[in-house]
Amino acid sequence: MLALLLLLAVPAQGVFEKDSLRILAAGGQGGEGPAWHPQKGIFASGKGGITFLGLDGKTGIFAEDAGTNGLLLDRQGNLLACQPGKRRVVRFGPDGKEAAVLADSFGGKKFNQPNDLTLDSKNRLYFSDPRYGPRDDMQQLDAEGKTIEGVYRIDPDGKLERVLGREVERANGVLVSADDRYLFVADNNNDTVGGARKLWRFELTVDGTVRPGTGKVLKDWFTGRGPDGLKQDEKGRLFVAGGLNRPNPPAEPAKDIPAGIYVVDPDTGKQLDFLPIPTDEVTNCAFAGADRKTLLVTGGGVLYSVRVKEPGRVIWP
Repeated sequence: MLALLLLLAVPAQGVFEKDSLRILAAGGQGGEGPAWHPQKGIFASGKGGITFLGLDGKTGIFAEDAGTNGLLLDRQGNLLACQPGKRRVVRFGPDGKEAAVLADSFGGKKFNQPNDLTLDSKNRLYFSDPRYGPRDDMQQLDAEGKTIEGVYRIDPDGKLERVLGREVERANGVLVSADDRYLFVADNNNDTVGGARKLWRFELTVDGTVRPGTGKVLKDWFTGRGPDGLKQDEKGRLFVAGGLNRPNPPAEPAKDIPAGIYVVDPDTGKQLDFLPIPTDEVTNCAFAGADRKTLLVTGGGVLYSVRVKEPGRVIWP
């Protein structure tokens, strides 16, 4: 199912299969948001658009100039995407054309830079809205005029709600647990000295809102590169992209928080395993394959795969 370009070493630990890390595509092909389609292959955000790696191993462009980040296939097999540059969340058609804009503003104000997205069991779509880079045109503000880089929810009927505001500094990766009990958020203010680099867990109510005061920090990357995209396997373990192979002072001076996939217990926050990735920065991951035992990883424009011992959780198929 997956092309093999290069075999890399994987330590013999508990979660990953030894010596199974492979480079599938390079040259900017795998920048962000990997997503697996069983008939079409692998989609990723790269080269300014949405790239694909077909089942035959050939690479190409699914959507040019799309400017996407996080990608997700919904339960109908439609490709959903965050477009940071266009400040919106969209759905693509099978021809690579934008089929619908799902959200581009809240309260009459434009979003910052929609980044990552996740679906719950009721097809409610959650997405993060951070801002990296210039901040002079940010429109999402609280009552005191402070900027909000939170998380929003789109219900199946199109209703839009903000579920997290200033409870986090800068929401990045997001994931709803399989039972809809928890919302996991990568709070990654990584270009600010002393900014948050934390993985949070929030409790959700039955209507999909965050229960006030339930935020729990599962893991802190302190002064290293913080958490980015995240996924969960069938056992509930969190697979979190993060870290940096070289210090990046002044904001990221840590020398002992390497780049890779951190496997984290969803209740205690204990680190269960770690997969080193050689190219910075490691941005996201997703499960793939008929057995769901392939983990796709994007890092430094490179698309990797690695075999895992237990199946991962996917929305579709």
